[in-house]
Amino acid sequence: MIPKVHTQIIELGDGRTISIETGKLAKQAHGSVVVRMGDAMLLGTVVSNYTASPVDFLPLTVDYREKFAAAGKYPGGFFKREARPSDNEVLTMRLVDRVLRPLFPKDYHAETQVMIQLMSHDENVMPDALAGLAASAAIQLSDLPFETPISEVRVSRINGEFVINPSRIQLAEADIDMMVGASADSVMMVEGEMDECSEEEMAEAIKFAHEAIKIQCAAQVALAESFGKKETREYETAVTDEELEKKAHDFSYQKVYDIAKAGSAKHERSAAFAEIKEAFKATFTEEELAEKGGLISQYYSKAEKSAIRNLTLEEGLRLDGRKTTEIRPIWCEIDYLPSTHGSSIFTRGETQALATVTLGTSRDANVLDSPTFEGEERFYLHYNFPPFSTGEARPLRGTSRREVGHGNLAQRALKGMIPTDCPYTVRIVSEVLESNGSSSMATVCAGTMALMDAGIQMKKPVSGIAMGLISDGDRYAVLSDILGDEDHLGDMDFKVTGTADGITACQMDIKIKGLSYEILVNALKQAREGRLHILGKITDTIAQPNVDVKSHSPKMITRNIPNEFIGALIGPGGKVIQEMQKTTGCTIVINEDPVTEEGIVEILGTNQDGIDAVLAKIDSLLFKPQVGSIYEVKVIKMLDFGAVVEYTEAPGNEVLLHISELAWERTDNVTDVVNMGDVFDVKYFGKDPKTRKEKVSRKAILPKPEGFKERPPRDNNRDNRGDRDRKPRERRD
Repeated sequence: MIPKVHTQIIELGDGRTISIETGKLAKQAHGSVVVRMGDAMLLGTVVSNYTASPVDFLPLTVDYREKFAAAGKYPGGFFKREARPSDNEVLTMRLVDRVLRPLFPKDYHAETQVMIQLMSHDENVMPDALAGLAASAAIQLSDLPFETPISEVRVSRINGEFVINPSRIQLAEADIDMMVGASADSVMMVEGEMDECSEEEMAEAIKFAHEAIKIQCAAQVALAESFGKKETREYETAVTDEELEKKAHDFSYQKVYDIAKAGSAKHERSAAFAEIKEAFKATFTEEELAEKGGLISQYYSKAEKSAIRNLTLEEGLRLDGRKTTEIRPIWCEIDYLPSTHGSSIFTRGETQALATVTLGTSRDANVLDSPTFEGEERFYLHYNFPPFSTGEARPLRGTSRREVGHGNLAQRALKGMIPTDCPYTVRIVSEVLESNGSSSMATVCAGTMALMDAGIQMKKPVSGIAMGLISDGDRYAVLSDILGDEDHLGDMDFKVTGTADGITACQMDIKIKGLSYEILVNALKQAREGRLHILGKITDTIAQPNVDVKSHSPKMITRNIPNEFIGALIGPGGKVIQEMQKTTGCTIVINEDPVTEEGIVEILGTNQDGIDAVLAKIDSLLFKPQVGSIYEVKVIKMLDFGAVVEYTEAPGNEVLLHISELAWERTDNVTDVVNMGDVFDVKYFGKDPKTRKEKVSRKAILPKPEGFKERPPRDNNRDNRGDRDRKPRERRD
């Protein structure tokens, strides 16, 4: 039986449409949709267990995968199948997770899995912009408890006009590229990069995206109603105890308030809060603790959070004694590691990042190979967050999603300031050595200084700051440079990076509904003041990029050569280029310009003499003698029939000087006229029409001896052989 399919069409306003379809695929999932835009198709599914997991949080997994078959490609690797997710897939998972997670009930603890997979790719559609819509639409068709439909869109500004979900080609021309996640009522997530835009321009882009999201949310509601909206499942709700909640508040609130107001370091503060909690637990019997231990901890945490938030709203004070706009003490250092190509330390309060820069050739570029995009990155940043940075000991299980996300944010913050003519492939590695609030922004600051220390001529230095917002409806406070403890207390966590002239990247998670754009812009302006303060500390440490790379760093020289000389430079089986690399100690990479088809030669080395030797070899290959001109040559090889000479102005460029061109007199032995190492002049005649080889002559520039008679030219007419009558040979039988 052909299943009944339900579809909703979303108009984007410029002729493009998005369709949401259900009823055909994956019907055993608790909710499933197919989202289509052009030829791009994504399958979104959701499944959630009916029993709660024994945890006090929502065990939600968001998985996004791009299938190679969707683009008609084979996966790389020996086994020819999809393996671990790429960084791009991980970043998309994080974008969707951050919007979905807050909309589930706080007491819903059932294992929940959202899966989105690209089944068909369209080169004019970027599928990651559709992942949030697919996830939310699948949830709307299920019986899961979920507050309200959401969606995500990419908003870009191209030639001054905002565009929703642009193609990759369009995106290349954009000066704003943001992903915005929102419900019909409230913006919940913003992440993106900009070309030094203002706070007002950023808010305008968010507004434009939100209007498009409202239409997509309405389409999800209509689809659910058409399909038949399921009754929300019943689940085991959390046990509440108002009396216990009041007891926790009465016992803990003022004590926490007083400790928070005193302002102390992280470890002292944590120990003091732990003592209050233990004292509160001591007021209960062992039986009561066994029965209500979870609620006791929960209500204590609630009282603690309330006290800290109210301290900030009422008195403008924070956990470490700072005012809302105050930045923690900062100290910086460059050139800390002697062997790296560039290094820096950035310390802000109890957060510290050590950044290193490594310079390489195009061969060191980060190759991107996914179903939807193939290319390479000549600038990339890796972020590491070891357990000791927070005073913990835990197993190392590879690069976490968080590390991928934070590293990507820092990379986007800096990449626009790398000059387009930078010859190097640049890799930054940030090692977070201490963490108590926004190590990703410390990475941006450390990365800026390390780049300048390495001699990369950045257009402008970049700084970053993490901000928080606390609001109770009537009052609000924007917190500059938030602590780790303040991260989960606030109503908005946002990170902003930029130069003195504008924003280069941002990441926001907005936790309250109906945040006004006025508050958003005010928060961004306060962030700008903090950014500029931090930028001042950076420029105090290093005001301008170093004029040149360090003495032990590789120097990069780039030369263009005509296409026909590429083979000669490589040599048969790579013999020439390998020998040059061996003798000079340089790394040589040859690429072909896709437009001009010229050869682009990259020479990377620490020894200037080695670089000069490679350049000399290239010059010799490119040397073109002019017919009729005289050149100085040196004998480098003796033969029976001549001498091999090289042009002194182009070492390595060789030509045969035939024995007949050595002198006017008859020469029986080459050594009678020249010997190894002799230097003299020759005249260049171009290619000999008989031998089709280049011809040079020594005798041509010598005076003729007196009485010299040239031999008559040889008669090569085979038909002029006299009248000899040759009889045909008789046939032998």
